Amino acid sequence: MIHLHKGDITLMEVDAIVNAANNSLLGGGGVDGAIHKGAGPRLLEECRTLGGCATGQAKITQGYDLKAKYVIHTVGPIWQGGMFDEDSLLASCYHQALCLAQEHAVRSIAFPSISTGIYGFPKDRAAAIAVKEVVTFTHSFDVEVWLVCFDDETFELYKRLLTEFQMQKGVRFTC
Repeated sequence: MIHLHKGDITLMEVDAIVNAANNSLLGGGGVDGAIHKGAGPRLLEECRTLGGCATGQAKITQGYDLKAKYVIHTVGPIWQGGMFDEDSLLASCYHQALCLAQEHAVRSIAFPSISTGIYGFPKDRAAAIAVKEVVTFTHSFDVEVWLVCFDDETFELYKRLLTEFQMQKGVRFTC
């Protein structure tokens, strides 16, 4: 089942939340900074042992002071006009995060809108990639996915796309 939610991903009561991280995994702005703040200093300590993360890849840590048991860190691409494989790198972020969730028996996972903040990925394009990857993966892996939107614009983009998928492919979702 796919759920659409507007709010703060750090407050989600799920097995894992996904962090739109930078390559160092040592914290930053936006959702990354909020997750590090919410998880507390032990998250940074564990992230220092991981050796960073390549764009399009994902790594998992404990959730520490968050409600989520795990944080899955993924590094989205910086938008450069679409000429540098940004679409496939973003798709890989969702796919790799879901693969890690499957490996760790995660039953519920919450995603932010990866790369649409300071990385500048167009929100409509990013939402289409996210929905396609989540829908495709959930056909073979029984996991509850929460798409967590920080603003109204992103929420409405996801809602429109999920409604289209629901009509075309029978995908079930809730708001």
